[in-house]
Amino acid sequence: MSTQSELPSSVGRPAPRSTHRPAIGFIGLGAMGGRMAARLLAAGHPVFGWNRSVRKVRPLVAQGLVACASPREVAERADVVLSMVWDSDALRAVTEAPDGLLAGLTPRHVLVDLSTVEPQVSRDIAKRLQSKGAQMLDCPVSGSLDAAQAGTLVLLAGGSSSALERVRPFLEVLGRQVVHLGESHGAGLIMKLAINLQVALQSVAWGEAMIVAESAGITRDAASEAMLASVIASPMLRYRAPFMLAEPAEVWASAAQLRKDVHYALEAAGHPLDAGAHAQRLLDDLCAAGDGDREAAVLMRHVADRSHARSGDQS
Repeated sequence: MSTQSELPSSVGRPAPRSTHRPAIGFIGLGAMGGRMAARLLAAGHPVFGWNRSVRKVRPLVAQGLVACASPREVAERADVVLSMVWDSDALRAVTEAPDGLLAGLTPRHVLVDLSTVEPQVSRDIAKRLQSKGAQMLDCPVSGSLDAAQAGTLVLLAGGSSSALERVRPFLEVLGRQVVHLGESHGAGLIMKLAINLQVALQSVAWGEAMIVAESAGITRDAASEAMLASVIASPMLRYRAPFMLAEPAEVWASAAQLRKDVHYALEAAGHPLDAGAHAQRLLDDLCAAGDGDREAAVLMRHVADRSHARSGDQS
């Protein structure tokens, strides 16, 4: 596992502690995690952080974050650890490596995993934490970069209610609502996957609605305005549908991320989902074509553009 030798490490220095502000560790300081850590710092919490890419840590160090050399050091210096990583493999890496979180966690710790990973992977890691006396919550978030920055995320928690109450003050800095889905590990993740499956399905439906509108000569701008003023305009569509017309300067969530989440959702369902499988195939095609790093709203455009491609084939 890579370290952050380019940044001054906290090793050998007393950790800044406050009797009123428990130390928070943060693993994964990318676009989402970095914004969350910044909110915790702005609220006055001491934050110890690690990220695979050093470049993303530097702005947070300037705001007061203490950079650590490994996930293990984060755990050793913090009382509560939050993690926000890409996928199941990344979560295994930051927890199970020799210098990973498991090596530094003790019975005083609660690990709150904010990532969207496979529920069974989360359950397996929770069991390993329990063997060390530590607690874990799966707590993926609903919302994107704007919500992370504004602190208006919805956090979907699965696991011990006592652990949740212990960390609730920190989570309320990050979101407008914390929903406890039950005492079972993985419940928060199941709910998040169900939500993100809907993101994909609504995106496909939006693209197909564009095909209908364009068949009558209605422009995409006009069709978008009409649909966003109508009863079909969900909160997700209100912010993501305009990205079909003009992609944002910073990717809020990539097509590859959505593909991953739809894949996890279909696995978790336990039986075939026809519409979900169709969305998965479309996302597979997008990623195979090299568009995986683009904003996930490219799925809407991909669906809508298929009608033009078919018209060209028939001419």
